[in-house]
Amino acid sequence: MAARSVCRAGSAAGRALLWGPRPSAALLTLTRKRGAATYAQTLQNMPETQVTTLENGLRVASEESNLPTCTVGVWIKAGSRYEDPKTNGAAFFVEHMALKGTKKRPGSDFEKEVESLGAHLNGYTSREQTAFYIKALSKDMPKAVELLSDLVQNCALEESQMEKERVVILQELKEMDSNLVDVTFDYLHATAYQGTSLAHTVEGTTDNIKRMTRGHLVSYVDTHFKAPRMVLAAAGGISHKELVDAAKQHFTGPPFTSKGDSVPTLSRCRFTGSEIRARDDGLPLAHIALAVEGPGWADPDNVVLNVANAVIGRYDRTFGGGKNQSSKLATLAVEHNLCHSFEPFNTCYSDTGLFGFHFVSDPLSVDDMMFCAQGEWMRLCTSTTESEVTRAKNYLRNAMVAQLDGTTRVCENIGSHLLHYGRRIPLEEWDARISAVDAKMVRDVCSKYIYDKCPAIAAVGPIEQLLDYNRLRSAMYWVRF
Repeated sequence: MAARSVCRAGSAAGRALLWGPRPSAALLTLTRKRGAATYAQTLQNMPETQVTTLENGLRVASEESNLPTCTVGVWIKAGSRYEDPKTNGAAFFVEHMALKGTKKRPGSDFEKEVESLGAHLNGYTSREQTAFYIKALSKDMPKAVELLSDLVQNCALEESQMEKERVVILQELKEMDSNLVDVTFDYLHATAYQGTSLAHTVEGTTDNIKRMTRGHLVSYVDTHFKAPRMVLAAAGGISHKELVDAAKQHFTGPPFTSKGDSVPTLSRCRFTGSEIRARDDGLPLAHIALAVEGPGWADPDNVVLNVANAVIGRYDRTFGGGKNQSSKLATLAVEHNLCHSFEPFNTCYSDTGLFGFHFVSDPLSVDDMMFCAQGEWMRLCTSTTESEVTRAKNYLRNAMVAQLDGTTRVCENIGSHLLHYGRRIPLEEWDARISAVDAKMVRDVCSKYIYDKCPAIAAVGPIEQLLDYNRLRSAMYWVRF
């Protein structure tokens, strides 16, 4: 944001020239009303998401806007959840290799062609999806589609390049081990979904990466990179018809000729109330994550749980406001120096989820912070007020709109929605769902998922003060007379 220069005026007349006349109360009221109307109009006037399904099952979706740039990407229903213990890490390895050349554009030729457009290519892998996307000028959209199709169906997976990337991935794994937030959440998945595919890390294990062969990667791509499991999404200054035409021209190779979904339905990953503790008194801070089983992506309870998380709020020592923050838990954290930071989360998958909170604290504050955090959960279940819910809904609306700032975020929103929900849910519908939430709904839904449930707990660092599991389990309900 550009800084505004401030001039000092030595008189009232000078200040009036700089800042203009003070608006009347009537004008201020009109401005407020116009702002409120603009929000409502914005929801109604959002560009329509157009979706076309090709004969091979590939879904092509786009949102057109008057922008000089666009983002085009392929979202694939594939990730670490689709791996077995021996091949865990294959999806992450494929993501690395996909950006290192294709059969048509070997070696660095692929990267050079992307750079010649002045475009930006990126990708990521999660537990249930893999994505590759290009941000470029709108006029270069057809070329971006061609590059993406080449990347997905003609990835070279050369042995020599694999050895180079193997070294890179192993180094990344070492660096990730030093990120205690990621380590804590990997442990949380491992204990919550132990013995199932959701317990796998996205990146895989060191032993698996060392043993991974080209055959493993080829098998993974051939199995999962199928047209019915893909969404070609685009946002920005593009035409949906041109996008569909480009898709018909380029997404027609062998991986896209099969109309059937060759991957069997995933077995349910059952949640287990249990814990993992990795005590290391040499670390300065303790990382604790506690979660109960939440709903899957399509469950309407997610909206209510997101409002509940907004009631709890989040906190970091770098935040301003101190003990005057609206979050009760943040106020307690400031007044009693309970933690360095805390944040609630609602992580969803196709048929299950993790609803919980994570905090970082000094070793001697672990017990007090856990007591207050669990107490806040119990308060959500029993005594949430309408004023708290109103504030939380406003916060959630703001966060919802902020997520769609820029073509890349919109494109990702489109691709993810079609994979998770089968359609793009418009902002107007999200706003209506949020508006329908009241304090009673929050209390009822939180009681359904939290009250008297067995939690999963992951703790890393100097955690001697963390009480045993049975004591933490007993704080998941209140004895009321």
